[in-house]
Amino acid sequence: MSLQFKYGIDTLTIGNVIALANGKSQGVISPEAVERIRDSQQYVRNIVDHHTTVYGINTGFGILANTKISAEDTIVLQHKILQSHSVGVGDPISEETAKIMLITKVHALAQGFSGVQLETLQRILWHIEQDVIPVVPEKGSVGASGDLAPLAHLFLPLIGLGEVFYRGKRYRSLEILQQFQLDPIRLGPKEGLALINGTQFILAFAVKAVQRMHNCLEAADIIGAMSLESLTGTKAPFDERLHRLRPYPGNLLVARRLRLLVEGSEIMQSHIDCGRVQDPYSLRCMPQVHGASRNAWLHLKELTEIELNAVTDNPIILGEHETISGGNFHGQPLALPLDYACFASSEIGNISDRRCYLLLEGKWGLPMLLMNDVGLNSGFMIPQYTTAALVTENKTLCFPASADSIPTSLGQEDHVSMGSISGRKVNRVLDNLEYILAIELLSASQAIEFRRPLKSSSILEFAHHFVRKFVGFAREDRIFAEDINRITSIIRDFSFVGQVNDFALSQKVLLNGEKGSVFGL
Repeated sequence: MSLQFKYGIDTLTIGNVIALANGKSQGVISPEAVERIRDSQQYVRNIVDHHTTVYGINTGFGILANTKISAEDTIVLQHKILQSHSVGVGDPISEETAKIMLITKVHALAQGFSGVQLETLQRILWHIEQDVIPVVPEKGSVGASGDLAPLAHLFLPLIGLGEVFYRGKRYRSLEILQQFQLDPIRLGPKEGLALINGTQFILAFAVKAVQRMHNCLEAADIIGAMSLESLTGTKAPFDERLHRLRPYPGNLLVARRLRLLVEGSEIMQSHIDCGRVQDPYSLRCMPQVHGASRNAWLHLKELTEIELNAVTDNPIILGEHETISGGNFHGQPLALPLDYACFASSEIGNISDRRCYLLLEGKWGLPMLLMNDVGLNSGFMIPQYTTAALVTENKTLCFPASADSIPTSLGQEDHVSMGSISGRKVNRVLDNLEYILAIELLSASQAIEFRRPLKSSSILEFAHHFVRKFVGFAREDRIFAEDINRITSIIRDFSFVGQVNDFALSQKVLLNGEKGSVFGL
């Protein structure tokens, strides 16, 4: 391992989480964190021994908060809470997302305000390091009182229950524990509650949304610039002087990127005196539209990184005689920006579809439907049907889940965030957006070849060359779904953006500004 992260001590970033999840970094519990964890655990034991009444340690949960639990039953209580709250339904979330849940939970608990045993955290680390990933159903959280159902499923394997993924297969948890000659954990007082209280389900989806949306925004600028070149659009609307008059950070960045992406283009230079006064909005207003979505992404990134380092348990253990029962588990702080990011991602698909349509019209020197022999061939007409369908599907996903709340726990939990739905929903929109951008990239790559022998900028020519490694120029109809899936794969695995950015750097072009820009990961 090249990097080491100290849980509960170091500051967790989205980049750290991704590195920990893909094995490029190793997480450890340092001696400083061990001391905090053991002190917090001792506070809880003293509360039990002295019969002090504290919610969730020696009381029931939710509406049963006033039901006293005997010292003898406090251990049984923690075991039962994982069982009773494991009510998730639907398909399992991805192994990567579940692993991010484990990583973020360890970091929250290791800060020493939750009263958990060191042995419990060490077992969670074992799951992370061995890639023994709990099976977590995608539905069932209302995003307040913590992500109760998904977190309960996440930690059932600690007590020998539930299921796990291991080496591509699904097993009963106890079977894997026996394979590794491990016994189930015996949870101490408050541990079950500490494990299921928190926002780690919402947070894991937020981390993925930040990573994936960033990739789509980067791709949209590059692909949009290729469409601009194909349609012989002008770069005048990207002039920095214009954007300094309305200086939103995202707008300024996108305008700068577009200027750099077309710099040195023969195509751009060839029509400089063409007399065309204005381009359609989907070309001219890319800085304003892509930039607004960049601003939404930045807001989500900033709040996600606050949440990554937050303690979202309840109650919080400050000392033997200092416990606070509050609402840090409530998902509203992430639910709202996740819904905002959902709209922002949908809009990138919307404007991309409009550029796809422009490329098909047969104007400005391009053949209708991007093929010379149409009639017998439909050309690129039908891929745009798919973008239209995906854009409309995304619009139907834009109702904000955070605008709804249904009381639970007989009214004790009378306002919930529904942030778990917000997190899942934005990632569904991003699934569709990756397809939409792939279709625009496919279309723009076809269109730009009708500008030969003129060439675009070196960066966009590289992008075109990279696409042609996977999909060739279409002289007649073929099964375009195969092309779409190939191009989607190079967007989805980050290789398209990664390769273009690396080439730009090799040309000493900083598409994202100076290193450390707020718009980077």
